[in-house]
Amino acid sequence: VMMVYNNTPASVMALKKSGITKPADLAGKKLGAPVFDAGRRAFPIFQKANGIGNVTWTAMDPPLRETMLVRGDVDAITGFTFTSLLNLEARGAKAADVVVLPYADFGVKLYGNVIIASPKLIKENPAAIKAFLSAFAKGAKEVIANPAASIEHVKARDGIVNVPLETRRLQLAIDTVINSADARAEGFGRVVPGRLSLMASQVSDAFNTKTRVNADDVWNPGFLPSAAELNILPKK
Repeated sequence: VMMVYNNTPASVMALKKSGITKPADLAGKKLGAPVFDAGRRAFPIFQKANGIGNVTWTAMDPPLRETMLVRGDVDAITGFTFTSLLNLEARGAKAADVVVLPYADFGVKLYGNVIIASPKLIKENPAAIKAFLSAFAKGAKEVIANPAASIEHVKARDGIVNVPLETRRLQLAIDTVINSADARAEGFGRVVPGRLSLMASQVSDAFNTKTRVNADDVWNPGFLPSAAELNILPKK
């Protein structure tokens, strides 16, 4: 009922010493990610869009992904940029030594995280959905305007949060998938029907769904706040 991450946060990440600088360089390389990782599951879309040859996959538990890249056990990994990049730094890699190939920058226009509502709630309490989305848009506007203050609220609820780290993570998320060029063109919270239909087809293929995903069945814009309320993205 509302789009939050206008672009998928998925990307391929490698260390510069691997010689990987562009998608085509991934051909013949060993990639690593948990089997359920969204970037790995969607990699066939990225692979097709960029004409990448065959790759070899290594599976691991999530905490080992960045460690295995730093150790050289794999040539590249897939993951959410604002998670894996900071995890790589925590494992001794310098940001300047990491090559990031965001799916959104290389022909993969998948949408990312959304707010969903159950058919039961839609039927029984549509007013609650509208009120929640209105409040969420207001909150998102305040977070974008002042990420550091927003993390202080997180710190108040979870005392072990690393404030500088999570502030950087939040700013990365805002810059790459929330206040992206695509989001500013399409409008916060909204989707473009043609783009969503293409994504539905690509996801049906990549995830080998039992039935084809129908974009009209999964998107309901009827609860979105007014255009004025959704005008929350500052110009870059």
